[in-house]
Amino acid sequence: MMNVRITIATWMTIAAAFAAQAQNADIRIAKGTGKTGIDLSTLQAGADGPSREFFSVLQTSLLRSGWIERGTPQASDYAVVGSITSDGTSVRAALQLVQRSSRQVLLNQTYPGQGAGIRAAAHRAADDIVYAITGRKGFASSKLLMVGNRTGSKELYMADSDGRGLYPLTADKTVSMAPRWSKDGQQIYYTSFLRKFPAVYRIDLASRKRTRVSNFAGLNTGGAVSPDGRDMAVILSKDGNPDLYLMRLADGSLTRITSTPRAVEASPGWSPDGRQLVYVSDQTGTPNLFVVSRSGGQPRQITTRGRQNVSPDWGPHGDIVFSSLIGGKFQICVVNPQTMEIRQITSDHADHEDPSWAPNGRHIACAITKQYKSKVYLIDTMGDAPILLTDYEGDWYSPKWSP
Repeated sequence: MMNVRITIATWMTIAAAFAAQAQNADIRIAKGTGKTGIDLSTLQAGADGPSREFFSVLQTSLLRSGWIERGTPQASDYAVVGSITSDGTSVRAALQLVQRSSRQVLLNQTYPGQGAGIRAAAHRAADDIVYAITGRKGFASSKLLMVGNRTGSKELYMADSDGRGLYPLTADKTVSMAPRWSKDGQQIYYTSFLRKFPAVYRIDLASRKRTRVSNFAGLNTGGAVSPDGRDMAVILSKDGNPDLYLMRLADGSLTRITSTPRAVEASPGWSPDGRQLVYVSDQTGTPNLFVVSRSGGQPRQITTRGRQNVSPDWGPHGDIVFSSLIGGKFQICVVNPQTMEIRQITSDHADHEDPSWAPNGRHIACAITKQYKSKVYLIDTMGDAPILLTDYEGDWYSPKWSP
C-alpha cells in the first residue's frame, strides 16, 4: 500500500465505491478465466480527446496484461476510482485503486501527460495497477523495436508496447536487421548493410548518435549485449565459418567462444544472469539451439525435435522461446534449458518467427506470415488470443522488447 496523502474528495469517491459494493455483499473475482475483474465504471473521464485517449489506453493495457478483465460493480473486488481531466492538450489522471473486500486503498497516484506523453502516462498507470493487484510486472510501459519495409527498404523502427507511436530510427535505404537493446534500454544494437557488407551498429537513443562497433572482414551480426553491459555476443566470420565471439565493449578485444569449422553459428542471446549464452548452430546437420558458458567450454545442445530450431530469446523467468519448423511451418515453442522440456505455444497454419519475450515473462512478440504478408503480433503463452500490433502498410519483422 502506498503511503500517499489522500484528500477528502478522494475519500468521498472511494466511499461511494464501497457503498455501491455494499449493495451486493457477495464479492466475486472472475472465475474460470484466471483473471481478476476490475470495475472502471466510477472512474470519471472528460469527454475531450486527451481524456478519452488516456482512458482508452489505460483500459486496453489492463486487458492486455493477461491478468485483468473488465468487471461489473457488483462482481468486482477491485475498482479504479478518481478522475481524468484535461485542459485540451495535457491530461491529469488522479487514480486510486481500491480493494472492496478489505476496504484498502492499494494505489493512490497522479499521472500527468501531455501530447505523446499521454499514452506513456496511461501505460505507467496500467503497469502500476497490475503490480498492485498481482505483484507481477507489467509490460505496457515497455517499447518494441522492429524492422519494417513500408518505405521499400528494411528500416529500423521503435514503437510503444501496443504497436502505436511508431517512430523511424533509420532511413538508410538498405537492409537493417536483428535489433537488440542494451540492458538499460538507452542504446540499440543492430546489423546493417549500410556500407554494403554486414556490420553491427549502435544507436544512442538520447543523442541519436550512431556508431559502428563491429566491423571485421566478412560477417558481423548478433549484437547481443550482456546484462552487465560489458560484453557483446557477436557472430563473426573473419577466421572462416561464422563463429560466436565475445567483444569487450570498452576496448573491442575479442574472445572466441565456438570453433566449428564445418558449421554456422547465429542468433546469440544471454541468460538473465549473464553467465550463459544460447545460440543456433547447424553442427548436427540442421539448425538447433545450444547453450554455452560465457567463458567458453563444451556447448550443450538443448533442442532435438523439429526440422529447424532458430531465433532463441532467453526470458526473464529462465525459459527460452524459439521458432521450430513443425509440419512445414515455423511455430513458437518454449524450452526449459535445464530439463530440455519443450512446450509448443502456437499451432495455426502460418509461419511464426523471431519471437521475443516481453518484460513480464508471459507474453511474446513475433512476426506471423500469412498469405505472404508479415505482421508483428502479441502472443500470450497462457492462451489469450493473438493481437495484431502492426496494422501498418508493408511487412514487419524481428520484434524485440525493451528490458
